[in-house]
Amino acid sequence: MSDKARILFDALDLDRDGTLTRAEVIGALLAKGPTLAAQGVIPVWGVGCAEDSSALFDAADQNGDRVLTFEEFAAVVDRRFGW
Repeated sequence: MSDKARILFDALDLDRDGTLTRAEVIGALLAKGPTLAAQGVIPVWGVGCAEDSSALFDAADQNGDRVLTFEEFAAVVDRRFGW
């Protein structure tokens, strides 16, 4: 798992409970996405709309429990963002 995946996960984990909900992913990417892209944490093309963020969540939620662990999240973003 990449360091960038950890940085992104921590930035999106708004309640700091160690998991991500759909609302956290959507809200945090919309609010923080441009700043994270400017910092080089995510590629500029990785900043999208609520539908894009929701699709990212769905791709990562492999077990269908509606929350993402770091491992689920990192497996998808590492592959999607080429880390």
